[in-house]
Order: sequence, then structure tokens, then C-alpha cells
Amino acid sequence: MSTRQEGAPSPPIGSRDDLVEWFAVGSKPKSAWRIGTEHEKIGFRTDDLQPVPYEGPRGIRALMEELIARYGWEPIHEGDNIIALKRPEDEPAATVSLEPGGQFELSGAPLSNLHEVDAETRQHIEQVKAIGEDLKLGFLGLGFSPRWTLAETPKMPKRRYAVMTRYMPKVGAHGLEMMYRTATIQVNLDFADEADMVKKLRVSLALQPVATALFASSPFREGKPNGFLSLRSEVWRDTDRARTGLLPFVFEGGMCFDRYVEYALDVPMYFIYRDGQYIDVAGASFRDFLDGKLASKLGRAELQGIEATIDDWSDHITTIFPEVRMKRFLEMRGADGGRTAEIAALPALWVGLLYDQTALDAAWDVVKGWTAEEREGLRNGVPRTALATPFRRMKLLDIAREVGAIAAEGLRLRAIKNEKGDDERIHLAMVEAVLDDGRTRSEEMLDAFEGRWGKRIDPIFRELAF
Repeated sequence: MSTRQEGAPSPPIGSRDDLVEWFAVGSKPKSAWRIGTEHEKIGFRTDDLQPVPYEGPRGIRALMEELIARYGWEPIHEGDNIIALKRPEDEPAATVSLEPGGQFELSGAPLSNLHEVDAETRQHIEQVKAIGEDLKLGFLGLGFSPRWTLAETPKMPKRRYAVMTRYMPKVGAHGLEMMYRTATIQVNLDFADEADMVKKLRVSLALQPVATALFASSPFREGKPNGFLSLRSEVWRDTDRARTGLLPFVFEGGMCFDRYVEYALDVPMYFIYRDGQYIDVAGASFRDFLDGKLASKLGRAELQGIEATIDDWSDHITTIFPEVRMKRFLEMRGADGGRTAEIAALPALWVGLLYDQTALDAAWDVVKGWTAEEREGLRNGVPRTALATPFRRMKLLDIAREVGAIAAEGLRLRAIKNEKGDDERIHLAMVEAVLDDGRTRSEEMLDAFEGRWGKRIDPIFRELAF
């Protein structure tokens, strides 16, 4: 999740046009399109397979301090706590962030091609593994913590998480599970203008269940099979429906930046940030805030007269969690966490589909006739049955194979080669392997659990670690 850094105060919001413009300035010519990849890792102690707390000589803070000392990362503090890391100003703008349950996330720099993304990922993994060996820490690439209960899961000292932790149980059954026990890979991609944004948002929302199925890697909970292939995705179905889901309005006529603003204005807020503190305003909408009704809505006189600023709007947008989130780019949010091959393959899939016009048009042809009920049916079915989910007279696997072929062709047409002469299709290898076999990593793990693992979860910490 996003990390707030202190800076100069932003201007107050003058009109609704300011909110629309906040999104519109993200429009870029194709030559400036970039790829940003985020991936979370679930840490564990290699000697006793317990989760990693924040404090202590083998804690998350110690891991971050070693990244600072050895590799030149710079700390971002909240009070006395290090809550994130950033690269020096003269280097690509990657950050390491602290997730609620200690999930360790790299938010990669905006990079030009998939070869650069893969190199960035491998460098980060090498750094974390080198420190992990000394601290006796390991890292899993999965979508859900496989062994520990929620009570056993550490809580990280980041103030915005305290607000969310109080609010989540009021609006869904699984909000705390989402915060503290899930992990994901996400991809951030650009758009050219409003029309391009609309087409890419529609295609990526409709096809997000395909990504969920292909990258399913969360079949265990507290040491046992949980009945799902992507429990992470199922958890999101009952987290907070006011801020999650497939956004049916995106497929209606008249979709534009302003229509997304209209949606975001009515999403309940979590907090506002003033003087280094998070002020809990959970439950009031941004529309209430903009209309000067925050104090009356919440019955708190101390909120009277606080003006909404552009930074408040930016913060609010980061607390909306649909399957694809629009900021000043589009954020693909449907995939479980994974290891290096998965981290390479997810951006390869979406870049192949969205960054070549021929591929984007072909992908739109696949989904443009789907109804809202069909899209929602896929979203609801995929967590349990992944590629075997029925759709019309076929299975999702058939659609995934068509989509995978479109993505591969899109990458071929980009024709961006590495020093060995390989184009970006090499990074799609994991997806192609799943499509050839028709089976997800979750299904492979369940077979191992029933077979060579002897119905024990501990081998996962050896076989599925980075």
C-alpha cells in the first residue's frame, strides 16, 4: 500500500475540475509509456517457520536497516519507525514498503521494457535473499499466508493501518484477512488519453479473472487446504464492497475521467493526513469532505473548517481497491503473489495485451460482448475453480489460451530485444506453461500436499521460497 511522505502543503481543491484533472494529467504519448511492477513477499524465520515481527534482531526493521547499510537504500520514517525505503534521488524511483502483516513489497520504478523489469526484480530478490541468509529469514511467493492464524500474524507500526484495522470489520467479513495475510503481484501501466484509458480499463477489468486464474497460488490456510485455488481473490469478494469489485459503470456509455471521479467521491474515506498524523474519518465520503460536511457527518466538531486538498484526494484514491484501479495510470490488481517467474510473467501478460494497438483491439473483441452478469460470474467463480470455471459453452482455460496468444503477439510486435536477441516474449514463459498444462500452481501444490508432503504444510517453506 502507498506510503505518505512529508512535503510542501498541497493547494485546496477549487472545483470538481481539479479532481478530473488529477487523473487527466496522467495521459502520456506512447513513447513515454512505462511499466511499474509491485510484488509482495511473505517473510518467515527459516529455523522455526514463524512469521517475522517488526522489531528484534531478525525483524522487518533489521532487514530494512541492512538494505540501507549494504545497498544504499534511504529510510522513510514515521515517528521513530522506518516504514519504507526509497532509492537516492539520482536513481530510478523504486521503493520498498511495509505491508500490514509484514509482507515485504518492492514498488518498482517506472521502466521502459520487460527486460528492465526482470533485471530490477532479480536485483531486489538477490539483495533480500543475501540479507535473509544472514538473518535466517526466508520469503514465500504465494497469495496467502499458508500456516499462521490471524492472531499469530505480526502487525506493522504504520499509522494508516491502525485506522483501516478499526474500520475493516464494519464493512466486510474478510478485510483483516486481506490486510494481514494476502500477498500480490501488481502491474501499473499508462494510457494515452481519455479514450485509451477507457478501452484499457474495460479490457483489463473484464480479463482480470483470467489473470487471477493463471496466477492462482493460495490454496492453503492455517496449514490445510482452504477449498479455493485463489483464497486471496475470494477474500477480496467480502472485504469492503463500496471500494472493490469490477466497476460495472465502466462498461456503460459515457465512461470518462469525470465518471470515475463521481464513483470515487462516494467511496467512504479512511483518514485525512495533517501535521504528520492520520485523523480517522472512516465512513464519511469524500463528497461529504468536499461539501464541508465532515464534522456534521461524523459528529465531531474538531473537523469543522478543515479544507479538502489535492493531497487528500490523492490519498483517498489509494484507498479504493477495485480489480483495476485508476490513478494516473492503471493498476492491475487481480493476481496472487508469486516467485521470480510469476513476477516477470504478469507484466508480460498485460503489456502484451495493452501496449500494442493491434493486441488491444483483439483483446477488446474477445470481451466486448460479455454482459455484466457474465463478468461478475467469472469473478465469483474463479477463486474456487480458476481455469476450470465454466463460461458460456466452454471453460475459462479456452479464453485464457486465446488471450495468452494475443499477449504473445503483442510482445512480438513490440520487438524489444535484450542483449541476447530475445524479445519480451521470454518473460511470458510461466503463463505459457500454465496454458499448455491447463493446471495452476495451486493445483500442483495441492497434489504435493496430498502426496509427497504427506499432508504437511512445512515443505512449502522449502519448495515455494525464493
